[in-house]
Amino acid sequence: MSEFLEAVASHAFMRNAVIAGLLASVACGVVGTYVVTRRITLIAGSLAHTVLGGMGAAYYFRTVNEWSWLHPLHGAVAAALVAAVIISMVRVYGREREDTLISALWAIGMAIGIMFIVRTPGYKTDLMTYLFGNIIMADENAIRVLMGLDIVIIVIGLLFYKQLLAVCFDEEYARLRAVNIGVFYTLLLCLTALTVVTLIYVVGIIMVIALMTLPVAVAGRFAKRLWHMMVLAALLSGIFTTAGLAISFGPDFPPGATTILLAGGVYVGVSLALQPLHRVLNRRMRRSRPVG
Repeated sequence: MSEFLEAVASHAFMRNAVIAGLLASVACGVVGTYVVTRRITLIAGSLAHTVLGGMGAAYYFRTVNEWSWLHPLHGAVAAALVAAVIISMVRVYGREREDTLISALWAIGMAIGIMFIVRTPGYKTDLMTYLFGNIIMADENAIRVLMGLDIVIIVIGLLFYKQLLAVCFDEEYARLRAVNIGVFYTLLLCLTALTVVTLIYVVGIIMVIALMTLPVAVAGRFAKRLWHMMVLAALLSGIFTTAGLAISFGPDFPPGATTILLAGGVYVGVSLALQPLHRVLNRRMRRSRPVG
């Protein structure tokens, strides 16, 4: 642990890694709660894999056309938002099966990304690490993009908290309250898309869903209100990402995989620890019920 703290104090890239993990945790806590509550983790997975197409295209044009301002994250944001709008339009207005479209976007996005990666000249190891995550890659450019995404997510989440809450829990009730389901469902998917992009740096495309859901699942065991769950999930995500960096630093383990294993271990541990407590409470409730 002391070596990790010394590295954070003396190396800018380690500080960037910690900051990127904390910024991603904010988005993870807020939007991950909506994703788990609305049960759209499969859609989030599709968005995560679709972004590879945008990242591959951005990397290609930056390399071939020498557009130095273009960052792979820019392509990821564009691809994720386009995919989110397409899924929402089919879900709300279309007649095509939603699961078919999700699978198609998942495969097409990955295929487009691979095609651009193959056509890009030079050694492309930095782009391929987006698949499995490498938080050490986070530079000042990425920090600024992640900070901007966090601001957008928090502002929209606060402004439309009640509408998004209604869409997540009861669409019929939302319609009775004159909430435009199509608009706010699209907004929810766009927020999910932006959150997926923030988490790619931390754990990569393959494991992004785990970090979006595991902290929320743990927080859901203790929180009674949705906003409580968001705050607790964000705190847990920040702990997991920072601890994952610290644990992986010494033995040189992959930080993303370490973070996921840590989050998964905590989730399993909390679930197993609370099961006996739930049994005891259920027994007491049965005994306290009046007979007849």
